[in-house]
Amino acid sequence: LDAERLGDFPDEEVTRQLVQVKGVGVWTAQMFLMFRLGRPDVLPVLDLGIRKGVQRAYRLRKMPDGKRVAKIAAPWAPYRTVGSWYMWRVLELPAQSA
Repeated sequence: LDAERLGDFPDEEVTRQLVQVKGVGVWTAQMFLMFRLGRPDVLPVLDLGIRKGVQRAYRLRKMPDGKRVAKIAAPWAPYRTVGSWYMWRVLELPAQSA
């Protein structure tokens, strides 16, 4: 793993390299892409906060699975990182305001 050059690679390659490190999974790699490398189009579809945020923001009866989150968030591309951030923030609002 060449940590100095990770930023030179596309998201998929960064993820592939990071998950080879013991204890690092896809979610951790996605957080690295978002918050360390500042990548604009990352959507952690299995993140519980994102799923709950989508459920609240879109007034869904049931919490969406990753596939449904990806479908709902497709129009957010190429800025799904920003959409993800908003889904986390919507959980901080009073329930009736979301």
